[in-house]
Amino acid sequence: MATLRPFRAVRPTPECAERVASVPYDVVGTSEAAALAAGNPFSFLRVIRPEIQLPPGADPHSDEAYAEAARSLGRLLTEGAMLRDPRPALYLYRQTMGSHQQIGVVGCCSVDEYDRDLIKKHEKTRPDKEEDRMRHILAINAQPGPVFLTYRDDARINALVRSFVEREDPLYDFVAEDGVGHTVWRVLQTDELTAAFATVPALYVADGHHRSASASRARAHRHHSTPNPTGQEEFNFFLSVLFPASQLQILPYNRVVHDLNGSTAEQLLTDLGYVLDVRAGAEPTPPGPGHFSMYLAGQWYDIAAPQEAIDDPDPVQSLDASILQGLILGPHLGIDDPRTSSRIDFVGGIRGTDELVRRVEERGDGVAFSLHAVTIEQLIAVSDAGLVLPPKSTWFEPKLRSGLFVHEI
Repeated sequence: MATLRPFRAVRPTPECAERVASVPYDVVGTSEAAALAAGNPFSFLRVIRPEIQLPPGADPHSDEAYAEAARSLGRLLTEGAMLRDPRPALYLYRQTMGSHQQIGVVGCCSVDEYDRDLIKKHEKTRPDKEEDRMRHILAINAQPGPVFLTYRDDARINALVRSFVEREDPLYDFVAEDGVGHTVWRVLQTDELTAAFATVPALYVADGHHRSASASRARAHRHHSTPNPTGQEEFNFFLSVLFPASQLQILPYNRVVHDLNGSTAEQLLTDLGYVLDVRAGAEPTPPGPGHFSMYLAGQWYDIAAPQEAIDDPDPVQSLDASILQGLILGPHLGIDDPRTSSRIDFVGGIRGTDELVRRVEERGDGVAFSLHAVTIEQLIAVSDAGLVLPPKSTWFEPKLRSGLFVHEI
């Protein structure tokens, strides 16, 4: 049973929505965030990457940075770029990227359900990142970006969403600088949607594990400092966008290894050929699951995994990233722990396979692997089993825009 709660959003005014909305905090570094926000005093990057407001070299995890985040959010409100909705609502959020469209319901989900694993995860989180976002939430007294959740498709929810968008005018409708369209509707009559979600058996974190974990930590902090808490305080709920699983688009997360672990290209090909089917002259994109495209010494190769590896009943071990790690990266290239190794880079599929070639050629002595994307069914199977995906397994596109919805706690 999934709890979906309407909330009083802090959101942009319609005329400022395009200027306020920004990329998420975790897809840009400080310098890139500063460049994107340059000349735009309303950019939400000034809230979620507040160090760009401070002198160069300022610590993004300092008390001053978090205080600046609060000041930046305050300025957006006082200067009229953002407002507080007068009453609780849900929202519908449609994203359009080329021919792909996905539409989710924006509301607040239960931290308690997250803590009890009724909202299922597939990724480990880092305590330092949790701490950073928790301090940020507590400093601005709000959750500034939604967690990207998914659920198995529900015909009733689909019908309610479709009916609403067909008959109502949107609150916002703009195309961001990256060409992705963002359309938002406000839903004031929320009973049907909340009742429909109450019958959904499980929610899954698709993207935003650190945001949800930090919301849990912030709730614990606020709970202990609140006299006679009731469980209905806003800090008991976290901002979310819930998309039906069938609409999600997952791109591959590819790998580049900086060197050949003391081997030559010829020797690596020979060694791989003893245990795998290696074919020269392949396409940069693998033909399907169980295949990898390898770029080595100026040429693409197709590598086919053994059928017994593909058919492994373990939902994690049967993933292409696990097979690649177990058969090639570990034994032949010495990448024993991809989470900590400095010899491997992970490249999101949005950058394309040309980026893999560029990185290998730039160094001149490495190798790249193009993978088939994880499916949403595989992600749900891993989550249902209480397991975690290999590191850097999923790249969701399009990314949620930050600043369109803020949940005050």
